[in-house]
Amino acid sequence: MGAKLRYAMVCSSNQNRSMEAHALLKRHGFDVSSYGTGAHVKLPGPSLREPNVYDFGTPYKSMHDELRRKDPDLYKRNGILPMLKRNLGVKNAPQRWQDNAADGCFDVVVTFEEKVFNIVIEDLSNRKQVLIRSVLIINLEVKDNHEEAATGGKLALELCQEIESADCWEDAIDDIVAAFERQHKRKLLYTISFY
Repeated sequence: MGAKLRYAMVCSSNQNRSMEAHALLKRHGFDVSSYGTGAHVKLPGPSLREPNVYDFGTPYKSMHDELRRKDPDLYKRNGILPMLKRNLGVKNAPQRWQDNAADGCFDVVVTFEEKVFNIVIEDLSNRKQVLIRSVLIINLEVKDNHEEAATGGKLALELCQEIESADCWEDAIDDIVAAFERQHKRKLLYTISFY
């Protein structure tokens, strides 16, 4: 059975949380894309004051090769090289949500922090609404580290499986969210916007 709905996973840099969920949903046969909302892609550097900053569209492979040249031990130890390796198995480069209009409409957008959730809502409301097609935007708060991203990816998969199996997600969403929150003790934010 093919997926009925199109999904987008969105975090700040399209590196960790959104890519973990993207990789997992893709393996489970979902029609899924992923994005970041930041001005740039930021990866941890040798100190908090020295992040590695890239433009969206910079291939994961270029980042991987550059960081491996700079300090292979540091970036292996902090999980950045394995993460970039996973990312390059999923797609070529990080993409920015605000520049994705050409990718068409999504039915469900999952964000991983409230700031990103608000940016997606604002961005959609600023676009010309031509189709009046509804889109569910749902926020699952996940800390930006590898352990939390792995947990967040599994939770996003479970949530999307529930939404996918509903006959009509618009009718079922309140119940799906309530059941999810009870089971996982995590509060979800969600809203419906339009294309």
